[in-house]
Amino acid sequence: MGARILVIDDDPIVRDLVVEMLRREGYDVESAEDGHAGMKRFHEQPSALVITDVVMPEQEGLETLMQLRRSGHPVKVLAISGGGRVGPDAYLDMARTLGAHGILAKPFGREELLDLVTKLLAS
Repeated sequence: MGARILVIDDDPIVRDLVVEMLRREGYDVESAEDGHAGMKRFHEQPSALVITDVVMPEQEGLETLMQLRRSGHPVKVLAISGGGRVGPDAYLDMARTLGAHGILAKPFGREELLDLVTKLLAS
């Protein structure tokens, strides 16, 4: 099995698609529907990489990112966003400022995602 990855996204279509792409590449993938559920899963079994949407109900990705940074675990974080009221760039810039190791605007392609995941896990 490849590295353990946690995918957090409130959109079940995006979440399932990303999980399936990563599993086909041999990664051990878990998922969660929001930041609160994602942090619970992360504390139960830490991952090498967390891919989190930025705009979500319950607990947004920026708050999740800050909690991951404070967790003490050596986890890489990839922030993804399709935007909200202001578009994805503002949210992704904020995620990078708060410590995301990589950012990706939705919609993104399979190769773009896999290349970035490979790069983040290798660094």
